[in-house]
Amino acid sequence: MFHAFFKSVCCFTVCLMLAIACSPAAPATPTITTSDILPASQAGNPVTTAGTLSAQTQTQTQRQTQTPVSGFAIANTLTTKILPGASQTAQYLPLLQGKRIGFVANHTSLIDGRHAVDSLLQCGINIRRIFSPEHGFRGTADAGETVSGGTDAATGLQIVSLYGNHKKPTSDDMFDIDLMVFDLQDVGARFYTYISTLHYVMEACAENQVPLVVLDRPNPNGQYIDGPVLEPDLTSFVGMHPVPVIYGMTIGEYARMINGEGWLAGGRQCQLQVIPCRNYTHASRYDLPVPPSPNLQTPLAIALYPSLCFFEGTPLSVGRGTDFPFMAFGHPDLQAGDFRFTPQSTAGAKNPPLLGRECRGTDLRTMSIDDLYAQPGLRLEWILFAYRNYPQKSAFFTSYFDTLAGTHTLREQISAGLSEEDIKASWEPGLEKFKSIRIKYLIYD
Repeated sequence: MFHAFFKSVCCFTVCLMLAIACSPAAPATPTITTSDILPASQAGNPVTTAGTLSAQTQTQTQRQTQTPVSGFAIANTLTTKILPGASQTAQYLPLLQGKRIGFVANHTSLIDGRHAVDSLLQCGINIRRIFSPEHGFRGTADAGETVSGGTDAATGLQIVSLYGNHKKPTSDDMFDIDLMVFDLQDVGARFYTYISTLHYVMEACAENQVPLVVLDRPNPNGQYIDGPVLEPDLTSFVGMHPVPVIYGMTIGEYARMINGEGWLAGGRQCQLQVIPCRNYTHASRYDLPVPPSPNLQTPLAIALYPSLCFFEGTPLSVGRGTDFPFMAFGHPDLQAGDFRFTPQSTAGAKNPPLLGRECRGTDLRTMSIDDLYAQPGLRLEWILFAYRNYPQKSAFFTSYFDTLAGTHTLREQISAGLSEEDIKASWEPGLEKFKSIRIKYLIYD
């Protein structure tokens, strides 16, 4: 009985927001449309300012948090709470009303702790179909695991998987869709595949003349830009665009860049609208309310992920199949390190690398996430340490390493014994060029 009452209250709350949104007196938060990313001569406004969220001067102060869930918490400052685009219901519910909706979503698609699909359905929004990325709609599939479509047991809606051999919605998937909504929590690393899913969704929308609304979410690694820029011959699903490993943009800003730089097939642009976050800047510290994927279980793992993911292109383990994935690394043959762990079959890592083998390496759980935020940047010290202490140098890199790095040069630099300082210096020209592109599409300070 209480559960039914709670659902009714939640529905009433969201529907009340809908009523407010439809009122002429409703305050307007600016939305970002296709016209905002056209050249100034076409849009009638400078691309660096048109349609962007008004700058709010914010001083980062001591944070407050709600009760953590699995090590996660919703981040607040003492005076303001960061609200994702999905929480700005007054700004987008009128866009959805009376239309047949396709919804790109997973377990991170939340409106104040409740799944967006459930909330919108109960308010009478006509969601025709769910499209799910890597890890599936409920976010439980392993990295790289084939995820099939099907029917969502809770809602009865059809789920179309956008992973494996079906990365892009087809015309048949979209024949009865009037408007697509995209709401996925990204972590700001080029090889995290949600931005690749975004690309293919935008491409399908452009080809089928279906508008796209992106509900923006904060980037937990949005405070810095670092890493080699992707080389064209290494384009893949873990790197589709000429951007650095860490690009310092929200997924809504990234969508604007895909459109504006003509990266969709044939140089098309999709009809794009971004619902911005509120009270967010790129300097904001934001801890996610839920893990974005099975092996990023804590804020520390998310912060370490961009640096440790390079190990996925080596024989070493990054702790998949343990209680601390992406918070350690090791290998049975590593000749240094004071930490030992043994990967096992676990939820989210059914067959992890080095299954059942004791690994020697380094435990990074003692690192301070505050220190990582205070000194942001990709850290090569761990991959350099592992290479120096791995006995079979010729077998250290797999072919996947260059794909993840987006360049052949990093592997060559590590093999040649270059220092972290020298390697990072070689990235600077590419980073400066990217920054001049990035600035055109920013919504936040």
